[in-house]
Amino acid sequence: MAKLYFHYSTMNAGKSTLLLQASYNYRERGMQTLLLTAAIDNRAGPGCIASRIGIAENALSFTPEADLFALIQTEGRDAACIFVDEAQFLTESQVWQLARVADDLGQPVMCYGLRVDFRGQLFPGSAALLALADDLREVRTICHCGRKATMVVRHDDQGRVLRDGAQVQIGGNETYVSLCRRHWREAMGEN
Repeated sequence: MAKLYFHYSTMNAGKSTLLLQASYNYRERGMQTLLLTAAIDNRAGPGCIASRIGIAENALSFTPEADLFALIQTEGRDAACIFVDEAQFLTESQVWQLARVADDLGQPVMCYGLRVDFRGQLFPGSAALLALADDLREVRTICHCGRKATMVVRHDDQGRVLRDGAQVQIGGNETYVSLCRRHWREAMGEN
C-alpha cells in the first residue's frame, strides 16, 4: 500500500541530499521516479533539486496553482515513486492531491521540507503534511551547541537576527542558521 511521507527538518539538514539519494536508489534498480520542486526556489536554477554537497537532478517545477494529481497522472504515471522537494511551499489543496496519488494511484509520495519558518510558525504545506501524511520522519541536524536543531533564524545582510518579515525569503547559509530552541529563543530575544 502506497503512503504519503513527510521528511521534515530545519535548514541545512540534508533533506535534498536524502531525496536525491532515495531517487537514485530507485533508478539504480531500473525503476522510474518523478521529481518535483517548488518553482519559487530556483537557487540552483529553474527545475533543479541541488544539494549543498554538490549533487543535483532536474525536476518538474510546481506553482501554487498546479494540480499535482493531474500532473502526476500525465508526467509520472510510470514512476515507482514521486519525490517532492521544498514541500513547505505546497498548498493544503496540493497536499490533498498528493494524498490522492498515494491512495488512488498507488504511488508512494516522498515529501521533503521545512517544518517551521524563522518565526517558529508552521508553513501551510508543512501543516497540511503533518496532518495528512501517513509517515512522518524527522531529518536531524545540530545547533552550534551540539543539541538537536529544531528552529531557524534569519539574518539580514549585516548579520542581525530578524524577528519579523515575510514568511518566505529564499536563501541558504548566507541567510539562515539552524538552532536548538534554547538558542533560537536567545537569538530572538525571547525569555
